[in-house]
Amino acid sequence: MSYRIGFDIGGTFTDLVLVDLLSGRLTSHKTLTTPSEPAKAVLAGWRALLEDAGARPEDVEAAIHGTTLVTNALIERRGATTALITTAGFRDILEIRREMRYDIYDLLIELPAPLVPRPLRLEVAERVNAQGAVLTPLHGDDLSALRPALADAEVRAVAICFLHAYKNPAHERAAAALLRSWFPEMRISLSSDVAPEIREYERMSTTVCNAYVQPMVDTYLAEMRAALQAKGYDRDVYLMLSSGGIATSTTAARFPIRLVESGPAAGVLAAVFHGDRIGVRDLLSFDMGGTTAKMCVIKDGRPAMTTQFEVARAHRFKRGSGLPVQVPSVELIEIGAGGGSIAWIDRLGLLKIGPASAGADPGPACYGLGGTSPTVTDANLLLGYLNPDYFLGGRMPLDVQAAERALGSLASSLDRTVTEAAWAVHHVVNENMIGATRVHVAERGADPRRLWLMAFGGAGPAHAYAIARALRLRGYICPPGAGVTSALGFLTAPVSFEFSRSVASRLSQDTLAALDAIFADLIDEGRTTLSEAGVADADMRFSLQADLRHVGQGHEIIVNLPWERLGALDLDRDVLPHFYAAYERAYGHAHRHLAVELTTCRLTATGPAPRITLNESEGTVTAHARHTARSRRAYFAASGGYLETPIYDRDRLEGGTRLTGPAILEGADATVVIPPGASAEVDRFLNVVVRLGEETGA
Repeated sequence: MSYRIGFDIGGTFTDLVLVDLLSGRLTSHKTLTTPSEPAKAVLAGWRALLEDAGARPEDVEAAIHGTTLVTNALIERRGATTALITTAGFRDILEIRREMRYDIYDLLIELPAPLVPRPLRLEVAERVNAQGAVLTPLHGDDLSALRPALADAEVRAVAICFLHAYKNPAHERAAAALLRSWFPEMRISLSSDVAPEIREYERMSTTVCNAYVQPMVDTYLAEMRAALQAKGYDRDVYLMLSSGGIATSTTAARFPIRLVESGPAAGVLAAVFHGDRIGVRDLLSFDMGGTTAKMCVIKDGRPAMTTQFEVARAHRFKRGSGLPVQVPSVELIEIGAGGGSIAWIDRLGLLKIGPASAGADPGPACYGLGGTSPTVTDANLLLGYLNPDYFLGGRMPLDVQAAERALGSLASSLDRTVTEAAWAVHHVVNENMIGATRVHVAERGADPRRLWLMAFGGAGPAHAYAIARALRLRGYICPPGAGVTSALGFLTAPVSFEFSRSVASRLSQDTLAALDAIFADLIDEGRTTLSEAGVADADMRFSLQADLRHVGQGHEIIVNLPWERLGALDLDRDVLPHFYAAYERAYGHAHRHLAVELTTCRLTATGPAPRITLNESEGTVTAHARHTARSRRAYFAASGGYLETPIYDRDRLEGGTRLTGPAILEGADATVVIPPGASAEVDRFLNVVVRLGEETGA
């Protein structure tokens, strides 16, 4: 069992990577996603990978998977019929939200409708106070009264979210036990399990989202496991979580909301992996696929993290316009700018790109599968960046005439030539990504001049130069197998899961002693979860964190706690200086005269990271690397238009190869565009490292 397989089902392509742990050989495969039957594309790629590697299904040690299923289900409202059971008087929290308008000047403001309609938001007369004491006991008769409504509506999932259940979950657990006795097939999510933290609306929203997608994820995972078992793989399928750890399918089925950013998180982990290999630890991860582009700031080898984000926003860049989700996640920005993003003209006659995408079915016009809308991929093909005979290594020829017809209609609307329209599409999508990334980097407090852009995804290396130059980054790096990099990220992640418990309290010497018992309970939960994933006790690692703030503040910062036990510490000498230092790093100043309070204890339980060692280049080969076509015309606006551009076989370039722009490096899964004025070198790890020149080029 010397192989590990990672597979990423995206909106347009399904990417698969197989690594031989003994030889370090990496084999990859990229195929169109089959939206109505995702396992179909996975099985086709699985078969191709094993054949290329000469391996058998029983030789595969682990299969790790990421999916956009949860995100898409929430955006498209394709989840199960779900009910909410909550404390009497609180069923409208989902609709009241925070009573804040995300755009105070928009009189026609649009808010996402709750996932649970009001008739299915049910109440029972129970009450627990903020200290966890029971004020009103839960009675089974109250729940029995709800039974007909659940049956009549054919509810498949229930979210139970009682007031202050994070402090005392007894009522939620009792209600769940009774419901399961009546409806054994019903999926039930408890807020005390899914998000045991303060802030009632966020906790309720997260629990409802989890319940809403749980039946779909259950079915999907069962079908995926059965499909792989039929091919001879009889082990568990692991899932990438939004936080960058992996979990068993059993854990993922309990907490599917933890999968909402699984694919993008894997890409960030792969960027960290490649950066560590070459000693570059300050990065901007840039993953541009067929549907979206994702960016994440990585400082000192650690990606930015968050515990609160939104899904299904009514307005992509307006915070507060979506459904809040309170789970640990790699913090990245995601925009509708992929190869399949559709170009269109708005009411003012301005060119817009996305967020709608042609996806895999029918796909861009040039795919020849029935698509007629002009997309970014169509534009890149007409600009000469893509080889119509070598897309996906030649397995999927592109239709140039179809791309010309699609861009021709857009050109007519813009009163421009087809080439000008294609360049406008390429330029506008670049500007969309540049604008979003500039804000994201600034909000993370990063200096872009210290960052390298790690560009990957099927479309990322073709757009990386414009982004790196506009943001004044140090340059950009395109790793080997750039088009399937996210799938590689699955293979670099350890088994890991995060636990939390809110315990709002002012910090004192007595508080520190009490926290040891809370963290001990969280560690017990962590041991159970890791054990289920097959992690030995000796390999388990636990990291402690706390949400801390100055007394009187409304929000916290997450502070790492580098101690195993807190009770033996001195508050003034050990803990408070540690918080003030973290606060100063975040905001530049800490109010050392103010007291500090804790809101939430956090624990990350982690197993050992897989040892992935990829092959390195053994020599320098440049003479035979040029593609047989030798050159073709490619468009570079700053140089006046089309230039005869050398074409190289990306997969035959070895360490030490040096190139100057213009040049195009064609790979089986991605194409690297190097404009005039830029220079590139292939390092011993087969990364293409591009340094920016004085000319704008693209």
